[in-house]
Amino acid sequence: MHTLAPLWLWSVFIVFVLLALFVDFVVLKKQGAHEVTVPEAIRWSAIWVALSFAFNGLLWWAFAQDQGTAVANTKALEFLTGYLIEKSLAVDNIFVFLMIFTYFSVPPAYQKRVLMIGIILAIVLRTVMILIGGWLIAEFHWILYVFGAFLLLTGIKMWRGADEEANLEDNPALKILRKVMPVSKHFDGEHFWTMQNGVRIATPLLLVVALVGFTDVIFAVDSIPAIYAITADPFIVLTSNIFAILGLRAMFFLLAAMAAKFHLLNYGLAVILVFIGTKMLLIDLYKIPVLVSLGVVIGILALTMIWSVKTAPKIGPSKTVSR
Repeated sequence: MHTLAPLWLWSVFIVFVLLALFVDFVVLKKQGAHEVTVPEAIRWSAIWVALSFAFNGLLWWAFAQDQGTAVANTKALEFLTGYLIEKSLAVDNIFVFLMIFTYFSVPPAYQKRVLMIGIILAIVLRTVMILIGGWLIAEFHWILYVFGAFLLLTGIKMWRGADEEANLEDNPALKILRKVMPVSKHFDGEHFWTMQNGVRIATPLLLVVALVGFTDVIFAVDSIPAIYAITADPFIVLTSNIFAILGLRAMFFLLAAMAAKFHLLNYGLAVILVFIGTKMLLIDLYKIPVLVSLGVVIGILALTMIWSVKTAPKIGPSKTVSR
């Protein structure tokens, strides 16, 4: 694995992530259990997007100082494209999270903490997966074709099943978790464990956290190879991935309130996966420019969202995210 990123930029990134998580936990503890409103979700989404763009600006400046503006422009475009791909593929995560919360009837006031812990699990697990993926690509170039074929088939499968209702009862992780641990029938506030007949058992909230973490790992199998189709630089892959994840919680509450308006988004995500898979399969014949990839991703997302809004079923106004 090789990256041109200077050591100090790695340090800035690590410090920023730790600081962001610390602030998030402090704010979470201060607010306590509460239902996130749409204006709050919009505000936090805007903050995370702004911070991501600010980091990309710092990334451009760092590469410009060490490698020149041509390299800096390429790296900044790679970060932006990877970030947008992760953000778009995260939409699928969000709809599954929403299904999990609905299935377990998780009170809206508790959902924020579950997502916060899920984000920490995602950061740790994805970092490990990205480093492993980078090592595999560096050692075995042919693995790119495996990733490409996998993304292509995943996109086709997603297109075919875009209108199908997911059934959580068929989730193998849920079946395994229910076998290995006794779970109470009721929530105990935000606690993950409770006492029942003198025995310490898990609450449904712990089951939800485990499922959210498992779901993110499954989706990372798609999204991480997708970013490696844009760049082989592990620093760009890692930073664009993590910045997209950091804004996932706010994005969840925002999209959960607007889910019906973006009912065609899965079709757009399917097309993006097919495009990225094809790009990866053609990498040794023709390398599609990063700027073209960025334009394709933005174009597909914009077209799908506009068409979704135009054909969205009518729903009543809602001031808060309530499920």
